[in-house]
Amino acid sequence: MATETEHNQSDKAFDWRAFDAYLFDIDGTLLNSRDSVHYEAFLKAMHAMYGRQFSLEGITLHGSTDPVILLEAMVRSGMSPEEGRAALPEAVERMCAEVEARSSELRPELCPYVPRLLDELDSARKLMALASGNVERIGWAKVRAAGIHQYFRFGSFADLRETRTDIFRWGANEARRLLGNDARVCFVGDTPSDVQAAHACQLPVIAVATGIFTAERLSQEDPELCIPACEVLLRSAR
Repeated sequence: MATETEHNQSDKAFDWRAFDAYLFDIDGTLLNSRDSVHYEAFLKAMHAMYGRQFSLEGITLHGSTDPVILLEAMVRSGMSPEEGRAALPEAVERMCAEVEARSSELRPELCPYVPRLLDELDSARKLMALASGNVERIGWAKVRAAGIHQYFRFGSFADLRETRTDIFRWGANEARRLLGNDARVCFVGDTPSDVQAAHACQLPVIAVATGIFTAERLSQEDPELCIPACEVLLRSAR
């Protein structure tokens, strides 16, 4: 594991402006939800299907993906993995419908300095996209509610790509399809899983401690850059 000094040296050498495309995680990176709509949609979708209560207690939510969370909740409630996987498409559809029906209740709070960062990248004509463990309809509902959807060219979500590594890999490939095979791609995320997924794709990642994980914890995964908030990027020399 790198020491704090080694991380600082690495951070100073990392030119975060040098990329052609930036792929952002949503929750904890771009915004934090100050509502329970998405959380309750998990529970209501499964209750509507089976007429009994489910729980997300003890299930890892941050850094996971919507399908994985649904499947684990169903299995913990007594369903076999095969039954849970067969039920996933209907559960996802019900969950999306619930969030869309309650879209007016979404209360996303943008993470510090995110609007300025997106403006700067847009002015520099950088491609920006989403790479999120949300399913697509829910991910877009959140960024629309936050008023930042217009910045993002496309999204890579958990609907067809269940693991975070697959989500990141597809997003990077799509960016290169649009910009050319030599396009330089960087991820921005807030969880150890984001760092691990980017590195599994052999791509750099900026870890931002604006979710539930501290900069100290994120640094343990050796991201190319680890910062407390996007303000650090905007202060850095051009």
